[in-house]
Amino acid sequence: MDNEFKLMAAPLQGLTEAAWRSVHFRLFGEEQGDVEYFTPFIRVEKGEVRKRDMRDYTSDLNAGMRLTPQIIFRDAEEWRMLVDALAEAGSTRIDMNMGCPFTPQVRKGRGAGMLAHPDMVEEIAKAMEGYADSIDFSVKMRLGVNDASESLSLVDILNSMKMRHITVHPRTATQQYKGELQLDAMDGFTSRLKHPVVFNGEVSSPSDIEKLTSRYDGVMVGRGLLRRPTLFAEYRSGGELTAEERNEAFLSLIGRTASVLEQRLCGATQLKDKMKPYWEYAPETLDRKTVKLGRKNGILQ
Repeated sequence: MDNEFKLMAAPLQGLTEAAWRSVHFRLFGEEQGDVEYFTPFIRVEKGEVRKRDMRDYTSDLNAGMRLTPQIIFRDAEEWRMLVDALAEAGSTRIDMNMGCPFTPQVRKGRGAGMLAHPDMVEEIAKAMEGYADSIDFSVKMRLGVNDASESLSLVDILNSMKMRHITVHPRTATQQYKGELQLDAMDGFTSRLKHPVVFNGEVSSPSDIEKLTSRYDGVMVGRGLLRRPTLFAEYRSGGELTAEERNEAFLSLIGRTASVLEQRLCGATQLKDKMKPYWEYAPETLDRKTVKLGRKNGILQ
């Protein structure tokens, strides 16, 4: 990782898929080309790499953007299946999910559940050595499952891995997306790492990003970018848009995403169901009637 502060769009299941990424890239990222997008995690299901996840990664909608696939796994066997599938698809970068707090995944040892098993993380580290010449790896993680100190037991293992960066969300899995960010615990952990560190969590304004530039190597934004799709563009420009301008940008992104999906989904019901979750991230300043209609119908008539 070079000295340039990195801007990364975090993966969110069911939301930051190819249609949304393609529209966001064209509207707010194509000209600068400085945003790295990440796919929602690709996983093994019923003994094979899930096909719809691979279709999202290989979609023609991804053309032109910097896209890194993310994988989630419970052991070295699943890890190898996923890495081999992505290598065959031409990937030279892979992000490893050790941060997903979704309880069913954690209980199976995937996502943040991996943090409770240093022996398995060490096995993954050894497996990575066989791909060191062809794939650049990175990790997205939390501080632990139940206790932030769990991350400290992984420092030596993580430092032994050849990686581009480590993205850290300063919460535990049990906190989900609520509660205070454990910034002191994060500092205690990241100060021991030899890899570049990317910050993830509760970033919602250009000033939030600016505060991070002197302490970290980059920022990865998920929910904040859904609510404020102009966030990176505003940070670049050094000035904030008005609430009205941000609302217009949100509606433009939603509308264009719906137009892309309309050509690829089967019927109005599928389209509406796919679009409804985006409205949960509508800006607070957006007209309430518009938000209510969007949450009900998924798209604006």
